[in-house]
Amino acid sequence: MNQEKETSPISGYIMLTVVILIFFASLFGLLAIKNPFLILGILISIVLCPGFFFVNPNSSRVLVLFGEYKGTVKQNGFFWVNPFYLKTNISLRARNFDSERVKVNDKVGNPILIGVILVWQVKNTFKAAFEVDNYEEFVRIQSDAAVRKLAGQYPYDNFEDDEAEITLRSGLDEVNHALEENLSKRLDIAGIKVIEARIGYLAYASEIASAMLRRQQATAIVAARHKIVEGAVSMVQMAIDDLSKREVIELDEERKAAMVSNLMVVLCADKDVTPVVNSGTLNH
Repeated sequence: MNQEKETSPISGYIMLTVVILIFFASLFGLLAIKNPFLILGILISIVLCPGFFFVNPNSSRVLVLFGEYKGTVKQNGFFWVNPFYLKTNISLRARNFDSERVKVNDKVGNPILIGVILVWQVKNTFKAAFEVDNYEEFVRIQSDAAVRKLAGQYPYDNFEDDEAEITLRSGLDEVNHALEENLSKRLDIAGIKVIEARIGYLAYASEIASAMLRRQQATAIVAARHKIVEGAVSMVQMAIDDLSKREVIELDEERKAAMVSNLMVVLCADKDVTPVVNSGTLNH
């Protein structure tokens, strides 16, 4: 049996009235008629007192009688149950868990630091109370295991794996969805519902961080140079075509090559460059 069973106990206000009446009636009778048997009524009222308890909003009490599960109280209010019941408080509120940053290897073996943010709540109080020793510790350990498994399924980026469509850095939606599904399966045994799970921290480990940063910078520089050259070629082609169309100057192949060379130097240089033009090369 691993099913939660909700129960509705007796109102605490009614039983409190009964206990007070028993106590004061027994005390009055004991003092008035001096009957020693009325002490039993006082003792009964004292024994009944541990049965009172409160249930706050978004909280619950799991009731156990001598090792037997009797049900869970989820109603808010003041109640009374058998005073011999063991009443375990389990919160039903949503909770945040920000895991520690763990060092793991990604799919291609690069050491990375990764952490997860998890929003969860107890849905099945029976499982949370009896299927695991400590459901809060269970959440922490299983979250750590899920993060380690996730990191090994994807590369950090596609530097090492050009065919990777999903990476930890670029495919956050898909990665977070996979993490949430994995955690939901792991935590279901403890009656835990995963509301949201996402990567909260992601970075290369310190021993390779500087090298990977230089690599990213080099890749960005190469991409920028590629765009610059591509734009410069288009501009040179447009200039040559425009000059030929307007018949401003007559360009043979040698003059075109010289013009292309000068324009490419100007357009692709990091600093302003004054091209050296042979006055005998271009004739107006």
